[in-house]
Amino acid sequence: MNYSKISADYIFTVDGKLTEDQVLIHERGKIISCEPTQNHDSATINRMQGILTPGFINTHCHLELSHMKGRINSGTGLLSFLKSVVGYRDIEQEIIDQAIIDADKEMYDNGIVAVGDISNKLDTASVKRDSKIHYYTFVEMFDFMQPSMTEQTIQQYTEVYKGQSIHGHNQVAYVPHAPYTVSEGLYAYIRQQNTDKATVSIHNQETVHENQLFVDGTGGFKDFYEGFGFNLNGFKPSGKPSIYAALPHLNSSNRNLFVHNTTSTKADIIAAHEWSDKVYWATCANANLYIENTLPDYQAFLDTDARMTIGTDSLSSNWQLSILEEIKTIARYKSFIPLETMLQWATINGANALGYEDHLGSFRVGTSPGINLLNIDTSDLKGSIDQSSVIRLA
Repeated sequence: MNYSKISADYIFTVDGKLTEDQVLIHERGKIISCEPTQNHDSATINRMQGILTPGFINTHCHLELSHMKGRINSGTGLLSFLKSVVGYRDIEQEIIDQAIIDADKEMYDNGIVAVGDISNKLDTASVKRDSKIHYYTFVEMFDFMQPSMTEQTIQQYTEVYKGQSIHGHNQVAYVPHAPYTVSEGLYAYIRQQNTDKATVSIHNQETVHENQLFVDGTGGFKDFYEGFGFNLNGFKPSGKPSIYAALPHLNSSNRNLFVHNTTSTKADIIAAHEWSDKVYWATCANANLYIENTLPDYQAFLDTDARMTIGTDSLSSNWQLSILEEIKTIARYKSFIPLETMLQWATINGANALGYEDHLGSFRVGTSPGINLLNIDTSDLKGSIDQSSVIRLA
C-alpha cells in the first residue's frame, strides 16, 4: 500500500486537542493512523509548518444567493437586508448558475468538505450532484405566518424537495425559515415530513426586532410585513423572546441547528438545552458584522457548554466563503476564545450537527475527512492566526 506520512507543529487530533509530535498516516486521504513521531524514521515523514486539521464543516450557507456578492450594502440591519435579497432574486439564470459553480469551487479550495445549505429553489441541484463537497440541503419553508398561504407553500416546496433529493451523497430535510415567518400549520407539516434522524435548521434571534416582535409586538416587523402586502393582525406576542415560540413546534428528537443567534442570551441557550440534548448552534461572524454590525455573546455559549458550529452564510452577506476567515474574525474580535475551541466548532461539532460524524470531522481511523494545513506560525497562535492561510492536502 502507498501510505503517506505527514506531520506539522500541531495535529488537531480526535480528542479535539492541538497535539504536538504526531504523525498522520493516510492513503490518498483515508486515515490509517495518527501516532507519535518517535515511532517513525524522521526521513520517512513529510514535515510541514503549521497545523493539520480535518476538512472544515460549513453548517450554514445559501449557495443559491452566490450571484449577490457585492450587490447588497453592508451595515443596514436585517430588515433592510431581507428586502434587498428579494430584489436581487430575478437575475439572468446564466449569471446565477456560474456564481453557484464558482462558490462551490471556492468552498472546496478553502478546505470545506461539507455544507449545510439553505435552498428555496432548485438552482443548486445540478452543482451539488457533481460536487466534491457533501451537501446537507435544507429546503427552507415560510408562509409569513399566513395560514391562507400554507397549502400553497407546501406545494411549492414539495417540488424543490423532490428535485434536491435525487443527488447521491446529499441529504435533504424540510426546515422552517425563522420563528417570524412560519405558521403553526407549516411547522406541523415540517415535523411530519422529517424523520427523527434529520437535522433541522432555523434562523434564530438574528436581530433585536425579532425578539421585540415576540415579547410585546413592537419593533420593525410590522412595517416589514406591510411592505410585502401582509399583516400581523392574528399574531399575539408571547412575552418571551422568539426562540421560546419556536421550540414547541420543533421536534426535540431531531438535531436542531439554531443559526446566527446574534441576540441569544445565556437564559435562552439554557432553555434550548433543557428542551433537547440534540441542540447545536451555528455562528456566522462575518455575516453578523455585514448585516447587523454586531456579534453574538460567545461567552454565554462557552459558559453553557453549547455545541457551537461555524457557517459562512451567503455571498449576499459575506465577502468570501471560508471557515478559516470566520475563525480569523472571531479571533480578531473575541481573542479570549482559544483556537483549539474554534477548531472544534469548525470540524467535530459541525460534523455532529449534520450527522456526518461517522466519516467527517476528525482524523478517525478508516475515515476520509479531508486534510487541511493551516499555514501558521505556531510560536504565536493568537498573533499569527490573522496571517494564516489554508492549504487543502486531501
